[in-house]
Amino acid sequence: MSPAPSIHGDVAAGFGPVADAFRRNFTQHGEIGAAVAVYAGDQPLVDLWAGHRDRRREVAWERDTIVPVFSSSKGMSAFTIATAVSRGLLDYEQPVAGYWPEFAAHGKDRITVRQLIDHQAGLSGLDRIVKLGELADRDTLAALLAAQKPAWRPGTRHGYHALTLGLYQSELLRRVDPAGRGLGRFFAEEIAKPVDADLFIGLPASEPMDRIAELSATKGLDIARYELADIPVRIGAEVYAKRGLSYAALTNPRPGAPARATRREFLEVEWPGMNGVGNARALARVYGAAAGRTGALPISDAVLDALAAAETADDVPAEDLVLHTKSRYHLGFRKSRGSFRFGSDKRAYGTTGLGGSFGFADPATGLGFGYSMNRLGMAILDDVRSRKLREAVLRCAR
Repeated sequence: MSPAPSIHGDVAAGFGPVADAFRRNFTQHGEIGAAVAVYAGDQPLVDLWAGHRDRRREVAWERDTIVPVFSSSKGMSAFTIATAVSRGLLDYEQPVAGYWPEFAAHGKDRITVRQLIDHQAGLSGLDRIVKLGELADRDTLAALLAAQKPAWRPGTRHGYHALTLGLYQSELLRRVDPAGRGLGRFFAEEIAKPVDADLFIGLPASEPMDRIAELSATKGLDIARYELADIPVRIGAEVYAKRGLSYAALTNPRPGAPARATRREFLEVEWPGMNGVGNARALARVYGAAAGRTGALPISDAVLDALAAAETADDVPAEDLVLHTKSRYHLGFRKSRGSFRFGSDKRAYGTTGLGGSFGFADPATGLGFGYSMNRLGMAILDDVRSRKLREAVLRCAR
């Protein structure tokens, strides 16, 4: 058991158990540095941080520390698409090719916006290896994305578009936005700024690197100590063998080792849903604004109602072809389903990030939740540290 660190921040009356769970993550689950936040609309109920932002445990995690949250930023991308739908720039049920004609290649003419953002398009991998530096050439990248052939018949199955989804979303948004903005800039101006969310999709040159926590991979004895039950064996086997849908989806474009994601050359690229860098407070603020209907987000009530639907019209099988687990996606978010539960009921929606970060909205209670950390866990969906925090929040909310 590790010693308990000093916990910093504030907790509203009745939410003390969240602080207790946060402390136990350090003493029992190998946390190095982390933050957790819960917002009721625009009001903070939990805003805590502790530990260290470096692997040697010498530099303290501070209030404004940010860290790569990987696919937790997919939720921010989904809110950005929801904004475009609210403004009539996009329609979830219309074909992508209606906005982006070149996308129709290889029989993709009938893929709808909803099918694309719900990982049903069969575009989880790319036939050509794409290097990090190529992502900045938007026109060349757009041509490559449009020319990709689906790996399965679109609309019949789903498989996590881990690295490609944000690239498709950004190009689609660029096609319909009157200002021609990519998703990172659109998010910064239309969502992050009004909500005061300290999260970036494409790190500005003005942001100092010493704000960003170092990431630490789980290795050696710590795998058995903290992560053994969560290791995704089938995915690991495909990646090791360099074949299969998991390998194709998780290794191209080439991001480099996750623990090296704090390089400026990685973070400065606009790669939605993949290289977002922020903190728990930012996630909780955005999700809290959605769950609490504060009016800070430029998203209509009708679209917020759709995001919070308890039952969806999605009838594809629950088995994810890439992650080899049962899951459900809805309008760009994960829904609380099966063994992966979060929030109060089926209306809850959010996204998880590689290593354990998580953000979600709980419309039943009006709460937004965010968790960020720098020790990279090995679970695909439900990291034990996030789960313990969510369970504590739910007990307090009830």
